[in-house]
Amino acid sequence: MDAPPRDGLPPFEDRTDLENADRGFVAALETGVVADRDGRVVWDADAYRFLDEECPGTAHPSLWRQSQLCARQGLYEVCEGVYQVRGLDLANMTLVEGRAGVVVVDPLISAECAAAALALYRRHRGERPVTALIYTHSHVDHFGGARGVLPREAEAGVPVLAPAGFLQHAVSENVYAGPAMSRRAGFMYGERLAKAPDGQIGTGLGLTMSTGTVTLVPPTVDITRTGQTETVDGVRILFQLTPGTEAPAEMNFLFTEQRALCLAENVTHTLHNVLTLRGAVVRDARLWSRYLDEAIDFFGDGYDVAFASHHWPTWGHESVVRLLAEQRDLYAYLHDQTLRLLNSGLTGPEIAEELRLPPVLEDAWHARGYYGSLSHNVKAVYQRYLGWYDGNPAHLWEHPPAALARRYVEVAGGPEATLAAARRYAEAGDLRFAASLLNHLVFADPGDEEAKQTLAGVYERLGYGAENGPWRNIYLTGALELREGASAPAVTSDTPELTSELTVSMLLDALAVRIDGPRAAQEPRLIIDLVVIDEERRHRINLEHGALTHRGMPLHRTPRPHAGLTLTLTRPELLGLLAGHGLAGIETEGDRGLLKRLFSYVSRPDRGFPIVTP
Repeated sequence: MDAPPRDGLPPFEDRTDLENADRGFVAALETGVVADRDGRVVWDADAYRFLDEECPGTAHPSLWRQSQLCARQGLYEVCEGVYQVRGLDLANMTLVEGRAGVVVVDPLISAECAAAALALYRRHRGERPVTALIYTHSHVDHFGGARGVLPREAEAGVPVLAPAGFLQHAVSENVYAGPAMSRRAGFMYGERLAKAPDGQIGTGLGLTMSTGTVTLVPPTVDITRTGQTETVDGVRILFQLTPGTEAPAEMNFLFTEQRALCLAENVTHTLHNVLTLRGAVVRDARLWSRYLDEAIDFFGDGYDVAFASHHWPTWGHESVVRLLAEQRDLYAYLHDQTLRLLNSGLTGPEIAEELRLPPVLEDAWHARGYYGSLSHNVKAVYQRYLGWYDGNPAHLWEHPPAALARRYVEVAGGPEATLAAARRYAEAGDLRFAASLLNHLVFADPGDEEAKQTLAGVYERLGYGAENGPWRNIYLTGALELREGASAPAVTSDTPELTSELTVSMLLDALAVRIDGPRAAQEPRLIIDLVVIDEERRHRINLEHGALTHRGMPLHRTPRPHAGLTLTLTRPELLGLLAGHGLAGIETEGDRGLLKRLFSYVSRPDRGFPIVTP
């Protein structure tokens, strides 16, 4: 089996993680299935019971161990007054008991799963009301279930705390490139794969993503600086801002009386992603390392346990300091050594082949590449500093994949010769090059069923050998789609509830990225003014040369030239207009036909676009 590079494993006889993952267990959800109002299953922890068995030949033993740990499901006591619900979504939900109720940290992805988690807690700790909500950072698995714990009728007066910039990043990341990210996330999380020893066994960060209702309760309290303290329901919290680490808006914080440190998603029991495979802005590994170093000093000896929004806690002050220090050095090492080698002329793929971690980090279970990998993180650091171009002129203006593939197949002697060569490499154990050859063959002729089936078999073998959860899911999903065809993702991130939280400027940005530029370029200049009453702002839309631009200004300003159409409306009416609800009730002045012409250039993304075929 040709496994991705990462030689050696820590000792399996070290059972610390297994003991910590079971520590504080109170009760499990029986059964571990969560459904929505219509009875559609949105989460099924019971589907992973096969992980109780010994590791089969279809899985990397290290990833199997990690998945077994992530499959623990139920309510756990972290320390007195602090509880976690694990295994009911990709992330954990933490509950901290206050004077009158309970403070909820990170309410999962789906409202249905969050409600089930809260119900499990209440079943064993009493009917405590939710008295505060905290989002550690701006990724959907940490806020999407908000309405499951804080419905609208209970929202009044309940503080919602989040790091500065949370709302902007939470909605923009999931809207601007949301369709492409969702499609790629379907590969990364193995959405279409069966939960089975030869299918989806987890993601390394958790099991999978729930598929329920994504919601959002906007923050009411911004954490704007390190050292800021807030007291909610009698619970005192000391904050450390960590923007630009695992998320653009993120924070660690200490529950001072409970002596419990929340590390958000900055420190988990895996090497994390510097660039997630679903796609995102490249993260700053150097900054990530520095914030972990700052945390060691900033929080001092104020904690006895640390927990995160994924995986299981770490108990004992010295054990937490060791974890922080090793994770600090993990990100610093991969950042600095990538820079050292790129400054010696190596490219991203070359550095990824050469770089290995030092022995102490190589032997730490929490530094294994279950979710991020050394290979793709190194390439991400390279991308952050030097971009996609490696400096070789031959790579500056290459043909696109399908055109390049046809030429490679021709050079190789045609489809039959290429297929035969690929099979020889696969039989010799060089699955990586076999996949490259077969991929060229499929892109040269997507109707070649023999090539597609052979490539599917190679992807399957690569998946079975992967220690990294997303790599496994990507390879196995690639095999599935070669056999069964492409499919739109079941989970999409640009939901109406998230879109409703965009500012007017962000809504217009989201509109701009869907303008069909070549068609719109034939349009004479088109100007529409939006007078947004509840903002007391005028927003001018300008469509010219195929590009939609916009700018906001005070309401009293009337810029030149005169707008062809002016709409006077509220922000909710604008949301309805952009959702296709028409102009009913909206005051208009000028040519209404301009709006129809503008919308005629708005394209709809293909949510099921092909990935493993051209």
